Amino acid sequence: MIHRVVFGSIERFIGILIEHFAGKFPLWLSPVQVKILPISDQYIDYAKEIEMTLRKEGLRCEVDARTEKIGYKIRTASLEKIPYMLIIGGKEVQTDSVCVRKREDGDLGNMSIDQLLKILNAEGGSTQ
Repeated sequence: MIHRVVFGSIERFIGILIEHFAGKFPLWLSPVQVKILPISDQYIDYAKEIEMTLRKEGLRCEVDARTEKIGYKIRTASLEKIPYMLIIGGKEVQTDSVCVRKREDGDLGNMSIDQLLKILNAEGGSTQ
């Protein structure tokens, strides 16, 4: 009988992936692709709207609705190695945009949801 095992087990394969990427998974593999960070409680509704829009496009995202300071939320998302963070404040609500922060590149500035979706889809983020 011939027995061929490429990685030995799924657990070993996942371990190899985690070690290879050092926890910084590419966008298509990351369990949470986008974390939406409202500056205060008054912007949570807009953040939830953005979350629904991104989910309809097949992206895995979460809203951080905790009543923490924005610096703490950004630091937490950075430690979790989230590929993209969207910061939501008054300016973003008024202009119907988001302030985008990328894990490696830092602040990318304000952009519309359509511009963001083009960037995410070009990077392979959509599951559709």
